[in-house]
Amino acid sequence: MSDTPNTPTGPEDDSEDTSLSVQPISLQDEMERSFLDYAMSVIMARALPDVRDGLKPVHRRIIWDMEEQGFRPDRPFVKSARVSGDTMAKYHPHGDGAIYDALVRMAQPFSVRHPLIDFHGNYGSPDFGPAASRYTECRLHPLAMQLLADIDEETVDMVATYDGSREEPTVLP
Repeated sequence: MSDTPNTPTGPEDDSEDTSLSVQPISLQDEMERSFLDYAMSVIMARALPDVRDGLKPVHRRIIWDMEEQGFRPDRPFVKSARVSGDTMAKYHPHGDGAIYDALVRMAQPFSVRHPLIDFHGNYGSPDFGPAASRYTECRLHPLAMQLLADIDEETVDMVATYDGSREEPTVLP
């Protein structure tokens, strides 16, 4: 018990503020609402390409990381596993499989009208998947360099990465 006479002593105290009490809700209604909110946020943030540059965040992050690492068209090819791992570590912590799939799709002429990645190795076909990332090599395609033109002249906004250790562009110029 408290020495102060006006201090609530527990649940039997009728002076409790009801605006802070727990309100009962239907579990099913809350799950439906929460799932819909989450699904919409994923669709808006990751699944739909941005109309300003036509890229999803994973594609933008791969291209940005390859530019930062110097994997340009005039340089030698590098292992795709290196690109996937580096992109995951710095910009996109959602698994190297998803990053490698996005990297390969940007190289497949049957997936995109204009490939943004030069690729060495088996990038698959419409019926069969690509070889593992440790067996393939890549670098930026000259067209991807056009997406990066003037990025160093503050043409787009930069935002902090997921861990705050670096910056990435919100869109490509």
